[in-house]
Amino acid sequence: MSLSTITQLQNATASNRTESATSGRGLESLGQADFLQLMTTQLQQQDPFAPVDNTQMLAQMAQFSSLATMTDVSSTLEAISAKLDRLSTANPVTE
Repeated sequence: MSLSTITQLQNATASNRTESATSGRGLESLGQADFLQLMTTQLQQQDPFAPVDNTQMLAQMAQFSSLATMTDVSSTLEAISAKLDRLSTANPVTE
């Protein structure tokens, strides 16, 4: 990757941070669309004579997929916990 490509990616990232800050979204709320946008930009800016290694790209995609799955599981567990809390409040245990 050339220095100009790195600079362009940094500028794009800074721009996204500014947009995230003004829209109320922080970096912790980046989603699948953000990942795909970054990956597309990376592919467009790469040197055609020295492309990114396929194993690196697949590893990044696998990591993102794993993170997305963990986020979904976390959301599901939070929903289950909230329902159990409501259930235990509605039906108190008497001994």
